[in-house]
Amino acid sequence: MTFKTKILCIGAGYVGGPTMTMIARKCPTYKVTVVDINKARIDAWNSDNIPIYEPGLDEVVKAARGKNLFFSTDVDQAIREADIIFVSVNTPTKTFGEGAGRAPDLQYWEKTARQILANSDSSKIIVEKSTLPVRTAEAMERILNGNPKGIEFEVLSNPEFLAEGSAIQDLENPDRVLVGSRETPSGLAARKALVDIYAHWVPKEKIIESNVWSAELSKLAANAFLAQRISSINSISALCEKTEADVGEVSYAIGMDSRIGPKFLKASVGFGGSCFQKDILNLVYICESYGLHEVADYWESVVRMNQWQQKRFVQNILTGMFRTVAGKRIALLGFAFKADTGDTRESPAISVALGLLEEKAQVVVSDPKALENAKKDLAGAEVIYEEDPYKAADGAHAIAILTEWKLYKELDYAKIFKSMKQPAFIFDGRNILDHKKLFEMGFNVFAIGKAALKHF
Repeated sequence: MTFKTKILCIGAGYVGGPTMTMIARKCPTYKVTVVDINKARIDAWNSDNIPIYEPGLDEVVKAARGKNLFFSTDVDQAIREADIIFVSVNTPTKTFGEGAGRAPDLQYWEKTARQILANSDSSKIIVEKSTLPVRTAEAMERILNGNPKGIEFEVLSNPEFLAEGSAIQDLENPDRVLVGSRETPSGLAARKALVDIYAHWVPKEKIIESNVWSAELSKLAANAFLAQRISSINSISALCEKTEADVGEVSYAIGMDSRIGPKFLKASVGFGGSCFQKDILNLVYICESYGLHEVADYWESVVRMNQWQQKRFVQNILTGMFRTVAGKRIALLGFAFKADTGDTRESPAISVALGLLEEKAQVVVSDPKALENAKKDLAGAEVIYEEDPYKAADGAHAIAILTEWKLYKELDYAKIFKSMKQPAFIFDGRNILDHKKLFEMGFNVFAIGKAALKHF
């Protein structure tokens, strides 16, 4: 088959894989290739057991793979053939040197840019898909266009706004698609080429066009605003527990205000994932580099509040269980940072598990999709891993709900109660259970932002 356009994505992770799969499905006349240097990951994409758990993704991959969707480790050849290249490589927070702990580590991004240049013999459109600092496109342009080949590259910003667990839905029916470019004739032409791809299925009014700098900053700002709402309601949850107010009732009342709305006002053990903390710290670093220290302090407080909420959850377990958990079996139900994903990056469960281990607790981790990642996150620690929540809770002194998996709402807690040590405790870090009913069964129930229900 002769394809109209050849699209390449470098990086087969949580963003690149699903995004390219949807483009392939919606644009059958385009050839879409996804490459990665990780052979095991590519082999998984080509198998019946794809490397990412995302509801609906498996079906979409199988429908397009081998027709106009291809997964490969031959990065150089794919670059040579491509007309449009999406860059979706990892940009973790730096752990060394200047900006350590805040600035993004761009070494993989720069290596990719140089690899694109080395293997290109024709002009191409480069699309930033990774979350990158403002003005990164300018640096990429300098690397790519400072070449003696006479090849021209247009660098666009097309940030992703996917929520793990609903990525396919978000891709099929996005709130918006943002495409940023230079406001030059060639930049606008490149922008149109990318807009035309999304226009195959996204309504015109949902495709936002901007300059490249606005597009880059919009991604960081959007995640910062969402995380800010979570940290705000979590700060109120602590006050609710002290005053015997109910954070659920408070957040409902706040959310009824049309100026505020109800989304991201659910109190919990804290936010996780690969984006929120990393993007906020990136924003903090950018503000500091421009001398905007008050702005940096403001946004950094959102991260500090999230970290404090996780420590407070461990402290509540410790205090509630008579100020000691040493030798006690505590079952952590859920380790993924949210339901419907196996992703554990920055999951609150990591800090909760480590905090309990520090207090000499016997920690049992249970999760339907994230146990392999949990083993990596807690490598070297003496932890028991048990996928079956009933087995995890057997003989436990306490259960802590750390991920809002639907199956945890539907467990037979009367059966679990009988299998546990007495007195039995439940710490609901996601406020998904019927606390009154659990209390009537005999549990001592501690929830986020609510008065504890105790039998002593």
